[in-house]
Formats: sequence, structure tokens, C-alpha cells
Amino acid sequence: MEYYNIEDIKEKMTYYVLNSMRNEIDPSEDRLKDIIADVVSEESAALGMSLEDKRKLASSIFNSLRRLDVIEPLMQDPTVTEIMVNGPDKIFYERDGKLYKSDIRFRDTHTLQTVISCFFANQNRPLNEANPISDLRLPDGSRANAVLPPIAPDGPIVTIRKFTGISHDIVTLIRQGFISEEAARFLCECVKNRKTIFLCGGTGSGKTTFLNTISAFIPKDERVVTIEDSAELNLQGIDNLVRMEARLPGPDGSGEVNIGTMIRAALRMRPDRIIVGEVRGSESADMVHALNTGHPGSMCTGHANSCIEMLERLTGMVMAGSSLPFDAIVTQLAMGIDIILHITRNKDGKRYVDEISEVLPARDGEFRLRKLYEYKGGSGLERQTDEENIRRAALYRI
Repeated sequence: MEYYNIEDIKEKMTYYVLNSMRNEIDPSEDRLKDIIADVVSEESAALGMSLEDKRKLASSIFNSLRRLDVIEPLMQDPTVTEIMVNGPDKIFYERDGKLYKSDIRFRDTHTLQTVISCFFANQNRPLNEANPISDLRLPDGSRANAVLPPIAPDGPIVTIRKFTGISHDIVTLIRQGFISEEAARFLCECVKNRKTIFLCGGTGSGKTTFLNTISAFIPKDERVVTIEDSAELNLQGIDNLVRMEARLPGPDGSGEVNIGTMIRAALRMRPDRIIVGEVRGSESADMVHALNTGHPGSMCTGHANSCIEMLERLTGMVMAGSSLPFDAIVTQLAMGIDIILHITRNKDGKRYVDEISEVLPARDGEFRLRKLYEYKGGSGLERQTDEENIRRAALYRI
């Protein structure tokens, strides 16, 4: 095996495999594996390859045709949570909240672009010169985004946020320093007392994970509707649970079902609570309407650098999706959201709740927040107001 260039052998046999399946329309994975095995067995007879080398070669060919070629081992590694490909020889991955550079690489830019395009095509997502940017949700819940040249001048870009399926209970998060025990008890009471909670933070900070965790405190006899871009919430013990997931447009651009449409549909389902995985656009107007039409105890997430910034961003997003004046939007948001909290991820990859605030009634078109807990470095998340104020915030609006 060492006397041959493995990449040349792989390229040659991949051609033979494609030629063998030219008369077959969309063969199954098992059928493709059989074709690859036959080709490798026949074409490697004169090369003196060991059985183990043949297996590795067959697996590599399959990964290049139906998977993600050389980065497939990262996809199969349960400790890797995110994969970032910045061209053929710059591949990074996240493990335990920290980024590492991998020593694996694609043969060249053409190989990388071919693998990405085939991978997206197998999932019925066009990715080509006409559509150089595309998003994809994988069957396991992972999310992928790809950008091709010339939009990406240094080579094709792929970013994959893996869905690990791991859920944490509140005790585990307390032990990890994600939140203090006192603040966790407070949020538990807020959920039980049907306070509407908004979680915000940066990308990958742990918003969905924590939303999933505190959802465990919802009384089991309520009817809950969850709305997500990709199904990541895993609510346990709720029999009357309705789950909805957004659908991307098809290759012809039709068939999209977005979050706004699902929120409007949820209002006709007699929900006790509506949980929205993430709001990022004009669907915020539908969310605000839902929060102010008899659905206390709802929860949602969004991207922002702080609690007050999240409210200001929401205002702008609602304005884009409705004709309400600015002051009216601020008033409705302040009425609809009871508690807002911010989650951060520091440079070392540690994730933690750094602020929990109560949203007070708006005054003169401006938001007002009362900080209840704030992160204080080594001392963690500390209470910022007296115990009576925190008790009142958890039980009812002031």
C-alpha cells in the first residue's frame, strides 16, 4: 500500500464506482456499499492491499459520495459539537467549548466543493453557482451551512452545528457552574407560576440546552406547543405535547413553512404554553401577539449581547413584521415578557448565566429592567435585590 498514492487510488476507484452505478437512480446506502465493495475487491487485486486497507479505502469512498469525506470521523465523534471548514486545509472543530485545528485536510478545493455539493444534493438542497449559499438540516437534527466560491474566495466554507442529543438536568448545570442553586430555584418557581421567560445569548452559548432544562419544571398536565427551526427540544413527561418544526423551501423555492406561520397555527391549538426555539426576524410580531393573548408561561430564545439589547432587537424585529408604532411595541413586549436572562460563553469556552432580570412596565417608550441576579466573576451568579423583590418577581407582576 505504501508504494501507491492513496488519493490517486481513491480517485480512480471512485470513478469506477460512479461508472458502475450510472444506470441506477438514487441507490440505497446498502446498495452503494455493495457496489463499492465489488469495485475495491476487483481493482485492488493487483495492488497487494491488506484487508484492513481495503476496508479503509471502501469506507473513504463511501464517505466521499454520501457523507463528508475526510471530516466524517469528526461527525461520528460524540465529543465534537461543531465543525468548521474554511477551505480544503483549514479545518477546525469544537470540543468542550474550545476550538481546535485539525490536521486532516481535503485533497484540494475542487474535491472539497464536489463533496459538499454532492452531500447537499443527496439531501435535496441545491448548492451550486446559481445557489452558492445553502442551509441544511440533517436527519439527526444537526444543522449545516455551506458557502461556495466566488462568495467564499478562499475556498468552500462549511459549518456544522452537531445535535448531540445530550440533555442536562438542573443539578448537573449547577455543579458545572452554569447557574447558581439559588437562581435555579428562582427560575423553577417562575416556570411553575407561569412567568414568561426569554433566554438570550450568543451563538453556541447554550440557550437551547438551558431552555430544554427549565422546561422540565412545566406542570405535566398542561398542553404545550413547541416551535423550532430544527427539533432540539426534548420535553419529558408531558403527554399533551405538540411539536412543530420549520420546513425549508424545496429546490424550486416553494413549500417553506416558517416560524411565524407555525406560531399563528399554534394559537388555534388551544395551548397553555408556547415554546419558541428561536426568534430572529419578522416572526417576532406573531410571538408578541401570542404572549399577549392569554398564553403566560411561554418561553423563547434569541441572539443578543445583553438583556436590554435583546429587548431592543426584538423591538426592531417586531417593527419589521407589523404596523404597530414604536411605543406600542415597547409596551407590548414589556407586558408580554416577565423574566429575561442572558447566557454567555467566555474565551475559555465556559458557559454560564450572567444576568437574570425582571422586565418592568415600560415608561415613556423605554424598557425598564430590574436586575435580580448578576454574574460576579469568581463568586458566580449573585442576588442583586432583596429577597422580597425576588419572591414577588417569581409570583406576580409589580
